[in-house]
Amino acid sequence: MKFSIHSRQENGFDIIELLDMENGTQVEVIPAFGALLHAFKIRQGAETLNLIDSYKDLQDLKDNLKSSFKSVKLSPYACRMKDATYTWEGKSYQIQKNLNPGKAIHGLLYDLPFTISHQEASNEHATVSLVYKYDPATDSGYPFAFECLAAFTLYPNNELKVSTVIVNKSNSAIPVVDGWHPYFTTGTPVDEWVLTFASKEIVEFNEELLPTGKLLPYTDFVNGKQLKGIELDNSFILDQSKSQPLANIYDPKKNINISFYPGNHYPILQIYIPPHRMSMAVENLSGAPDAFNNGIGLVKLAVNESRVFDTLIKITAGMA
Repeated sequence: MKFSIHSRQENGFDIIELLDMENGTQVEVIPAFGALLHAFKIRQGAETLNLIDSYKDLQDLKDNLKSSFKSVKLSPYACRMKDATYTWEGKSYQIQKNLNPGKAIHGLLYDLPFTISHQEASNEHATVSLVYKYDPATDSGYPFAFECLAAFTLYPNNELKVSTVIVNKSNSAIPVVDGWHPYFTTGTPVDEWVLTFASKEIVEFNEELLPTGKLLPYTDFVNGKQLKGIELDNSFILDQSKSQPLANIYDPKKNINISFYPGNHYPILQIYIPPHRMSMAVENLSGAPDAFNNGIGLVKLAVNESRVFDTLIKITAGMA
């Protein structure tokens, strides 16, 4: 077979590795911490590059997960929630899982253990499926049972599909926002990259980086822009009428393109450049920050209803 799947332990992590044996592409997933995407390794000439900025070992993750949230699953909400509170069907809720009182961010699953439900390798692909069954007793601020099924599928030509299915297992309708939080790196400073994405609007933020509820026209990156000196921690509405990919990172120094092909249920693109500027978070989201309050992209799932959220990441590497 051209693809294979392996399990191994490394630096304190239990890792599932998807391998394209023809060209050496590797994808590594850590189920135990929010179905974390740990590595996306490609070959460029004689060199192997990991294009995911992850944690060097288990201690690094424990020390920094709640400040970076690198590569974890965001569910059942994403990004910041104002005062960690929201109202749903006439009742108010207070999220208990906080960084500090009143500061809820990035959902409830980011540090919880997913379990492997299926894995398969063939000549066409390698895929691993993970599941987390959320117990409504976990957090009184989100007392709704649901299942989160996350799948990683590696295809030829450095293509990785990341898909999530959220299933409402509660006895009432539930609010949902889904997303991912991967940081990408090429080893080249972000200032040298060119970022392109097909946006039509930007979500206006206040001084707390919470949406005001307004969407403003925004097309600054439609034709690409070098990131030197640009600060980004923003949400953009993708123009899904445009042809894919809807977003692209280009490293001219290493001649690498990282292209993003989000499905229709990921209309929001969140971009964050951390202060060290050696990597960048490119987050496909179904809803805007604080969507439980502002309603921008909020999904309402009926009893037993499910929704698929997916994106495909493709790496193209020429001669450096």
